[in-house]
Amino acid sequence: MAGKEKNGKIIALNRKARHDYFVEDTYEAGIALYGTEVKSLRAGGVNLKDSFCQVKNGELFAVGVHISPYEQGNIFNREPLRDKKLLMHKREILKLLGLTARDGYSLIPLSLYFSGSHVKMEIGLCKGKKLYDKRESAAQRDAARSMERYAKGGRSDD
Repeated sequence: MAGKEKNGKIIALNRKARHDYFVEDTYEAGIALYGTEVKSLRAGGVNLKDSFCQVKNGELFAVGVHISPYEQGNIFNREPLRDKKLLMHKREILKLLGLTARDGYSLIPLSLYFSGSHVKMEIGLCKGKKLYDKRESAAQRDAARSMERYAKGGRSDD
């Protein structure tokens, strides 16, 4: 999947997801969109923050993904916050349903990208971080940054 993502153009990343959750595993899903929504995506009018995925009637939906209305779309524009259907095989959806039934696991959209002419969504099976986990990962990131700065021969602020 990572190879496909590198070949495609990344439309949007959900940076907040990696801050708020531990990403256990990632999955790729197609997304059912209308023409004006795709045009809006090409213009960069999408927000993945505060979105999640859920299974309804054996189908997987992305909830809270905001795709801005296309400027020249007039009557063909759709509701920006409508639930978007994700395209995966039935057995994959049932597997994800079983995994999210466990305590504290969620399906979170991590990124949206083009794979050829198709729009794909990277979904993460995530477990929520506690406040002390967020502080710990921030401290590790800062330590790595200062070590890298020191290795380059720069000054150390610590």
